[in-house]
Amino acid sequence: MRALPESGFRGANDLFRRALLWQPLSDEEWAGNAALYEPGRVLGAFVDGELAGTTRTITNVLAVPGGRRLPAGAVTGVGVRADQTRRGVLTSLMRAQLEEVRERGEAVAMLHASEAVIYERFGYGVATRCRRVELDRPSVAVRAEVPRGGRVRLVDQAKAEPLLPAIYERCGLDRPGRIGRADAWWSARWSMWGKGLTVAVHADEDGVDDGFVIYEPKTDDNWSITVRVIDVSAADATAAAELWRFLLDLDLADRLVAGIRPVDEPLEWWLTDRRQCRITTVEDDLWVRLVDVLAAFRARTFGAAEPVVVEVRDAFLPENEGRYRVAPDGVHRCSGEPQLSFDVATLAALYLGDQSASALVAAGRIQAHDPAAVPAADSLFATVVPPWCGTSF
Repeated sequence: MRALPESGFRGANDLFRRALLWQPLSDEEWAGNAALYEPGRVLGAFVDGELAGTTRTITNVLAVPGGRRLPAGAVTGVGVRADQTRRGVLTSLMRAQLEEVRERGEAVAMLHASEAVIYERFGYGVATRCRRVELDRPSVAVRAEVPRGGRVRLVDQAKAEPLLPAIYERCGLDRPGRIGRADAWWSARWSMWGKGLTVAVHADEDGVDDGFVIYEPKTDDNWSITVRVIDVSAADATAAAELWRFLLDLDLADRLVAGIRPVDEPLEWWLTDRRQCRITTVEDDLWVRLVDVLAAFRARTFGAAEPVVVEVRDAFLPENEGRYRVAPDGVHRCSGEPQLSFDVATLAALYLGDQSASALVAAGRIQAHDPAAVPAADSLFATVVPPWCGTSF
C-alpha cells in the first residue's frame, strides 16, 4: 500500500474505470482530468508487484451548520481489479486513506457512492439527499407572485468558463453540505461536458451576476426535444426563480429534466399546477465520514436545547469511540451515562441536519436510553434548510 508517483496516475485511472466497467479515457480526455490527481493523495494497493486497487482524495471543504467551511477530503476514483475483489484490498485502501485524511487535519471525508451497500462498513453515511424532477414544458405556467428581478442573458462557453467559478462562490457555500469547486474541477467538467452546452447567467438589479444555469437540448428520433438541466446555482430565491422561468420559457422544448436538485427547491410551489413538476426520484447525494468526531462537532453550531450526552461507536477508527456532551455552547468528551447511542455512519445523517434524532430513533439507528433526550437532540442538530451538496466529483 503506497502513494503513487505521478507516472502512475493514469494507470490508476484506467484501473478505476475498468472496475466500474467503463472504457479508459482517451489521451484528450485524460489531459482534461489529470489535474484532479493530487500528488501524495493517490493510493495504490499492490499484490505480487501489480496494481490491484486504487483510491484518491481531492483537497476540498464542506459547509457545515453555522456557515463554517470545514477542511474535507473528497474521496473518489475507488476501484479494485476484478480478479482481486473480496480479498481485503478495499478495506486496506479505505483504512490507509482515512489515516491520511486525519493526518492532514481534515475532520471529515466525503464521497458519492456508486453502490449504496459498500461504504457504511467504513463509517460513511448518507448526509445529504437530492431529487430528480421532470416537467412537460408546454403544460407549465408560473404563478404571478413568484419573485421577479434582474435579467437573464445567454453567455457563450468561452466567456462562461472564467465567469462561473466566481458566481458559484457568490452563490454561497454557507448551506450545509455544499462543497468547493476548484479550478481543476471546472476544467475537468468542461472537458467532460464538451461543446454542446448552453449557459445562461442571471444578474441582479445592480448588474451583479448572482446565478447561472447550464443546460443541454437533446432531440430524439421523434423530434421531441428534452432540455437536460445540468446545473442551477443561485444566490437567492429571485435569481433561482428567474433562471427557472427562463428554462420554462424556452420555445420548442417539450420536456425539462433536472437531477441532483435540493429536496426543498420550491419549483412545484412556483407553478399554477404543481402536478406538472414530477419528482421521479429522491436519492442519496453526499456520503460523509467523520474522521475526527470531536473536531467535526466543534466546527458546527447547535440549536438551543438542554445538553445531551451521546455515545459514538466506531469500530473502523476506534479513536473516535466514546461519549460526547453536546450543548449549544460547545462539545467535549465526557464520562457521563449516554442518553443516545449510535454508530459513526448514523452520525453522518444527523451531523448536517438531513435527519432528525427522532426519525433515526424510529428507524432503529439511534438507541435512546433517555427518551427526554430525543427532542433535545432534535433541537440541537436542527438546521434551517436541509443540507444539499449538488456537486459531483
